[in-house]
Amino acid sequence: MKIDDTDRKIMELLTDNGRMSYADIGKQLNLSRVAVRERVNQLMNNGVIEKFTAVINSEKVGKHVSAFFEVDCEPAFLVEVAQKLAEHQSVASCYQMTGPSTLHMHVLVDDFSSLENFINNELYGLQGITRVESNILLRRFKSRSGLKL
Repeated sequence: MKIDDTDRKIMELLTDNGRMSYADIGKQLNLSRVAVRERVNQLMNNGVIEKFTAVINSEKVGKHVSAFFEVDCEPAFLVEVAQKLAEHQSVASCYQMTGPSTLHMHVLVDDFSSLENFINNELYGLQGITRVESNILLRRFKSRSGLKL
């Protein structure tokens, strides 16, 4: 699919406000509501826009500890470990990174006791993990969902 400047502007507006109506987008871009809807549908059908979602402030819902992990795995266990961790409710994101079979993971938990429990009972209990490094988030300066075009 070829993406033109109008598609990029639509995606930028939706990235800033996923609830923006097609009519409001159309007003800003001098398009009809129907034209915007057709473009958004085409972007969705082609997998450019994957989904619409709400971004929740984790601290406001009791998740006061945000930790990032680098988890090294034996190559034979990488996918199995990643799938098990990705299913856990405290894991916000899990990615395979370049390097020696490394997973990068973001975990959100209520408190430090919950973090300790996650590390001891979930991480350390998985076969194939060879190293775990963690970093606790102190302050967020910028966080963005979606691609800025």
